[in-house]
Amino acid sequence: MKDRAAEVKAQKADKTRAGGQKQIDDAVEKMEPGEQKLVRTIEEIVQKADPELMPKTYYGMPAWTRDGKVLCFGQPASKFKVRYSTLGFEGPANLDDGNFWPSAYAIPGELTADDVKRLTAIIEKAVG
Repeated sequence: MKDRAAEVKAQKADKTRAGGQKQIDDAVEKMEPGEQKLVRTIEEIVQKADPELMPKTYYGMPAWTRDGKVLCFGQPASKFKVRYSTLGFEGPANLDDGNFWPSAYAIPGELTADDVKRLTAIIEKAVG
């Protein structure tokens, strides 16, 4: 809770794109090399899909927001000592498909070119 409180305080103090990017960069610095590469790939896809999304951290995880609300976030496996990292989506993501749809995707290892294409399609749909 102390970390989250410090994160919120930092975000209130600097609401600029550069401030949010610094928060992500600081979070990525603490990750394992494979997770760093994954976050940078996701970051590149997100920025191409919608350059207006704002970077920030969300409970210490890299995230991208629209109108102050988290659209998507990367959850590194090492943070929770689990088998795979995930790319999660929140309410503003346009992933609706009938009465139910995935709101997170497991990413157990390094992304292949096909994985990047699939992930790009998901993120593009989410940003609508």
